[in-house]
Amino acid sequence: MESGGRPSAAQAVLLAASTAITALLYSVYRQKARVAHGLEGARKIRLDGDLRAVLLEAPGRCVPYAVIEGVVRSVKETLSSQFVENCKGVVQRLTLQEHKMVWNRTTHLWNDYEKIIHQRTNTTPFDLVAAEDGAGVTVRVMKPLDAAELSLETVYEKFHPSVQSFTDVIGHYISGERPKGIQETEQMLKVGTALTGVGELVLDNATIKLQPPKQGMPYYLSTLDFESLLQKQESSVRFWKILTVVFGFATCAILFFLLRKQYRHHQERQHLRQMQEEFRQAQERLMNAEGGETLKNPCVVCLSSTKSCIFLECGHVCSCHECYQALPEPKKCPICRQGITRVVPLYNS
Repeated sequence: MESGGRPSAAQAVLLAASTAITALLYSVYRQKARVAHGLEGARKIRLDGDLRAVLLEAPGRCVPYAVIEGVVRSVKETLSSQFVENCKGVVQRLTLQEHKMVWNRTTHLWNDYEKIIHQRTNTTPFDLVAAEDGAGVTVRVMKPLDAAELSLETVYEKFHPSVQSFTDVIGHYISGERPKGIQETEQMLKVGTALTGVGELVLDNATIKLQPPKQGMPYYLSTLDFESLLQKQESSVRFWKILTVVFGFATCAILFFLLRKQYRHHQERQHLRQMQEEFRQAQERLMNAEGGETLKNPCVVCLSSTKSCIFLECGHVCSCHECYQALPEPKKCPICRQGITRVVPLYNS
């Protein structure tokens, strides 16, 4: 604490930072809780012959937030894997990722560094169909790349290490970067994959479409079943809730510490003012004693009696005999705080 009971700059910054982090974590927690609550309230609809009738009865032929489970089937053509034979899909993502070691000048250590240098995603229109009857009702999946939980399976992965000469190695040590190689990856959403879609379900003319919802809720296309997807979101909510509580408790602890310091400082100031007032009153009593004459050699403790004791071994003469008797054990000199071994009476002639 600074003079005057005010918190120091470091303490004020710590309190402000802790409060800001708590507010940020609470905002994320509220957002996650809203998403989990909305997902829990989503309407589960079966992919069967009654689906069209359900949409015809819905306001605007639309269910704003629905859950539907089915199997992926391409509409026309499929995408073939560039590396795996007889691997067909409807979403294909090709990624080239650079791996290298970077020298950290602060920690003096080599750290792993990864960077995507090229990525391409190919899509083709696809439907969700019932697992039991592939020729029944279909649901066209719109904008699959906008989904928050688009699950792609890695069908090919290969690491191409860098070939380096001795001169290259020396140059890399000088520059602080050591390339390790390039990782090539292919991911696909394969035909026949069981998929859970959560979004807006709408009947557009004769086509049933699953598309991103308009209420700001997330759009899901996940290989997890609905219960697992819901549990995953609830786990995320619990994680952010715990973080918010921990940082909130830390903020309250810091605030309590600062308020306690300020209260103690206020108590000390009050005690000091009280002592000053008592000293002033004692001085007034001395001035009024013996017809207004000031008492000679007054006791430093009571200020109302004459000094009558010599403390040994320090030799101070500062107290009357009554105040000496009232000193707490072990008795110490009020002036130098040295222990009193014996007391000699003082006689004024």
